[in-house]
Amino acid sequence: MRKRRRAQSIRVTLRRARQRDLAALVTLELAVFKTDIVSRRSFRHFIASPRAPLLVAEERGGLAGYVLVLYPPHSRLARLYSIAVAPHVGGRGLGPRLLAAAEAAAKRRGRRAMRLEVHVRNKRAIARYAKSGYRLFGKHRDYYDDRGDALRFEKPLGRSVNLD
Repeated sequence: MRKRRRAQSIRVTLRRARQRDLAALVTLELAVFKTDIVSRRSFRHFIASPRAPLLVAEERGGLAGYVLVLYPPHSRLARLYSIAVAPHVGGRGLGPRLLAAAEAAAKRRGRRAMRLEVHVRNKRAIARYAKSGYRLFGKHRDYYDDRGDALRFEKPLGRSVNLD
């Protein structure tokens, strides 16, 4: 029986997105998602928004992934709006790293939990969220553009101090 070799982890730099990342973000979005695509206009808005910091993963000068978290005002919750990993780096640990960075940022902002929605057919993402400590708490019917249902997950982030 052959041992399965583990994919080598990826070396990336995580940083806030900048306007010059816009074209690469749109290209990545189109490569990863078939429906519910974040538009160029929305990316431009999120890059500039203090309530929706967009974090990108840069590898060798190119965009390898992003994570977008929304921070609704007057709420102790954060919402994972979107996370994407470029196909050429998939399976090398970038998704969990982006997720952990998003959770850490939400905790620094004093948020008590992270919530998210995921398509019922996205088995890989559902498994990742469960492995990362997220628990199913609800469902939205006809949530996505393809009329697919969304499962709702939440993860408590523990005690934190609001530094903002």
